[in-house]
Amino acid sequence: MNSIIVKGLKKHWGQTKAVDGISFNVSEGEVFGFLGPNGAGKTTTIKMLVGLTKPTSGSATVAGYDIVEETTEVKKRIGVVPEASNLYNELTVHENLLFVSKLYHIKTGLREGRINELLNTFQLKEYSNRPFGKLSKGLKRRTVLAAALLHEPEIIFLDEPTSGLDVMSARNLRQLISGLSEMGVTVFLTTHYIEEAGELCDRIAIIVKGKLIEIESPEVLRSRVQDIPL
Repeated sequence: MNSIIVKGLKKHWGQTKAVDGISFNVSEGEVFGFLGPNGAGKTTTIKMLVGLTKPTSGSATVAGYDIVEETTEVKKRIGVVPEASNLYNELTVHENLLFVSKLYHIKTGLREGRINELLNTFQLKEYSNRPFGKLSKGLKRRTVLAAALLHEPEIIFLDEPTSGLDVMSARNLRQLISGLSEMGVTVFLTTHYIEEAGELCDRIAIIVKGKLIEIESPEVLRSRVQDIPL
């Protein structure tokens, strides 16, 4: 069963073709990578799929719902981790998670249990009372990921999840991302690191100048990497 179905999706900004007629499917429980250089159309694709911007043409469904006509239903079933943090620096880790849990209308009696579960899963317990703004980049990214999973989404979108992290923080975050599929979550991630895509993803789509040029397993792409115009 497909969690994401994309058909001929386009996004044009004036004469600029940010995304130019892409089509692909993502299976339920799959870790699907979007690999490409900066400016290739990766973030624009995520923004369309999560309902933040409307496509110029084409269609897509996420968790069985149309991204244009049923945006509210899509948003109930997804989590999003943007490249830039979307939490509040002055609030503690726990306060941020509590605030987000209220936005997702998680029942009052279930909030603390779910927050504690995620604090433990993402090794954030000892930082729960620390202001978000005082955390390292790696801990911030873990906190944002935990917040995106509070409502137990079917699909999570990760935009350049390890960008700007040191080697150890990136490695720790990749381990946590690998565990998401074991939790039954479909993962859609973007990256410009081919090694990262190969380590994390079941399949990788390569996007260059708004066009998909390849969708293959990491094993196949490794054998042909020199022929791919990244």
